[in-house]
Amino acid sequence: MTMIISQTRPATPHRLAGFFVSFVAYATLALTAFDFSTPARADTRGDAPAGLVRLNDVESGALLLKSKEPGKYVPAPLLATDVEIDVTGPMARTRVTQRFINPGDGWVEGKYVFPLPDNSAVDTLKMMIGDRVIEGQIKEKKEARQIYEEAKASGKKASLVEQQRPNVFTNSVANIGPNENIVIQIEYQQTVKQDKNTFSLRFPMVVAPRYTPQSAVPQMVDFAPGSGWGELRAPEETPADDNTLDQPPVLHPDMGKVNPVALKVTLNAGFPLGDIESPHHKIKLTRDGKDKAHLTLADEVVPADKDFELVWKTAKTTAPSAALFREHVGNEDYVLVMLTPPEVADLGPAKPREAVFVIDNSGSMAGTSMDQAKESLLYALDDLTPGDTFNVIRFDDSLTVLFPQAVRADQENIATARHFVSSLSADGGTEMLPALKASLVDRRPNDDSHVRQVIFLTDGAIANERELFAEITQHLGRSRLFTVGIGAAPNTYFMSRAAEAGRGTFTHIGESEQVVGRMKELLAKLRHPVMTNITANWPDGMESESWPNPIPDLYAGEPIIVSARMPKAAGTLVLKGEQAGKPWEVHMTLDAGDVRPGIGKLWARRKIQSLEADALLGGNQTSIDQAILKTALDHHLVSRLTSLVAVDVTPTRPDGSPLVSKDMPVNLPEGWDFEKVFGEQNVMPTQAKRAMQGAPAPMLAMVAAPIMADASAANMPLPQTASDAPLLILQGLLALIAALGLYLLWWIGFCRMARIDKSQA
Repeated sequence: MTMIISQTRPATPHRLAGFFVSFVAYATLALTAFDFSTPARADTRGDAPAGLVRLNDVESGALLLKSKEPGKYVPAPLLATDVEIDVTGPMARTRVTQRFINPGDGWVEGKYVFPLPDNSAVDTLKMMIGDRVIEGQIKEKKEARQIYEEAKASGKKASLVEQQRPNVFTNSVANIGPNENIVIQIEYQQTVKQDKNTFSLRFPMVVAPRYTPQSAVPQMVDFAPGSGWGELRAPEETPADDNTLDQPPVLHPDMGKVNPVALKVTLNAGFPLGDIESPHHKIKLTRDGKDKAHLTLADEVVPADKDFELVWKTAKTTAPSAALFREHVGNEDYVLVMLTPPEVADLGPAKPREAVFVIDNSGSMAGTSMDQAKESLLYALDDLTPGDTFNVIRFDDSLTVLFPQAVRADQENIATARHFVSSLSADGGTEMLPALKASLVDRRPNDDSHVRQVIFLTDGAIANERELFAEITQHLGRSRLFTVGIGAAPNTYFMSRAAEAGRGTFTHIGESEQVVGRMKELLAKLRHPVMTNITANWPDGMESESWPNPIPDLYAGEPIIVSARMPKAAGTLVLKGEQAGKPWEVHMTLDAGDVRPGIGKLWARRKIQSLEADALLGGNQTSIDQAILKTALDHHLVSRLTSLVAVDVTPTRPDGSPLVSKDMPVNLPEGWDFEKVFGEQNVMPTQAKRAMQGAPAPMLAMVAAPIMADASAANMPLPQTASDAPLLILQGLLALIAALGLYLLWWIGFCRMARIDKSQA
């Protein structure tokens, strides 16, 4: 949109009326039709003329994407999401219902990149068309893609759910008709997190933009026989890029918010509940007895721009210390064991630490994230004791190691470090690998007088996770890696897996109010691993397969979590370990556990996770991939090698009608700085910003009519996220018109009074 400003001339009622009409027109365009450029990869697919609109054709709120035809735009497919989470004991079952909306007159394919918890076992896909529900089937990834593409080409409605990372998925929906809604439902199983008497779960709402480091493509040299001279040429095959990640277009914050989410949770803890809170969202809470509660978002719907977190505590000072659940699937039993070791009053004196603090000050950390990271690191510096040594590393697309090597934690060195940290600002790319390598350089690998700990503060907004995991597994040595996730939408997959590979823990800080409390908990864990050398001994003679294997060390408040498969859950499981240097042992009767659905899928997810970790250690990739594929197919799970696909049997797009494919935009995570992430070249034009000033920022996706009322007949809960946003926009415009009309009447009256005064004079 371009605004042309002429030279100033004397105002008259006629000119004011013209200005009034122009202003209303520009305000309408700003609300309904601003186009934006994507900072992610460009869409190179051709747009068909059908279904395109001009700005003056738009009659209601819409989000328009630029097409290749000058002056014509594609109405973007929109999205509304409804989330239902049922928590039962230590497990949660979540249903995510996505409503894809085509506000235009053409046929479209919408592709939405969305996050899920990194430990989620995604097993269900349903596509609803009218009153029919089509169940998705699990297929090998290439086969599922082929089925989807064939259905798309033949005009059939289809949906394809693919995993890009264990916490990043894409949902592609083909052949959405003019002014049509298609409802897609996904379900997954997960375990909740426990830390002492506190339980929590997260529902991520937005995939933050990821930084992808540039990697060199190796070239070959061809030598001419007998001359010694050669020429460079490109390789015949380009090596596969593990960093590939489809990144959606990100809406500029000045354009408002899209992708509204409604969310409700049913909490059946199985023990008397104490405090229940959501640190990042306001909630409405209703308690049902001592151990049950129901909650919804206080605002009913919120934009998808930050993670939802729910935290609940026991009413007593201590939580239940053990849980055992089982499920019979096919000819086998699956068990899930959770056991929290008792607290030890005297753990003995803690060894001095060599602490290496790594802080991310790249562009994605700009704003509140940088403030939280700096405050967290300053708090950790103050916790050092005179016997400790430390160093500080900061990185963006460059790197600074504060001291040549770890130095004593005396007042002078800590003061130097505090000044260094306080002066940091966020900018540049996220080149994390060099910083990780620098943090793992151990100049005294055989020193057992100090415990070496790396504390990594970042939002994890990178796409090359596998490179970092490989670095950790191959060069960890005696170090222990503790990750601190910062901000509204951290990459929890990277943070949690990195901590697991580094034999440490993951802590998330999403609000400034959480810095002291969560850093205090982390620092307590840094002093002592509570349980070491943990083993699970299954009944004699029983063939069993359990994960994780081996079981990692535990820190204060963390439970042992083991999933296992066996012919029959009977006999006694013996868990052993060392606590404060003394032997520890617990016996559990396997057939005493409660029967719960989904235990087998959780086991399969843990197995796939462990197999992926084995691949990083140099295992046979072919055999590992075969094991992952078999496990995912047997348990109907989405994985790196499998996808869910649903296809309607009847073509709906008429022959000859073109199909326009568009990636659906997402919000920038709350607290992020658009210019710091994408650079000045992607900033909205000044004229556009000026046009948006004073205009409401509606959630543009909330413009479709309410979903059909007869959906319950199909026994498929649907989102209730339609709102009166169009009416509010219309009311705002009417109010604007009325105000300008009154101003115009006042000006006409003023001019008349001026003429009267002049005639009387």
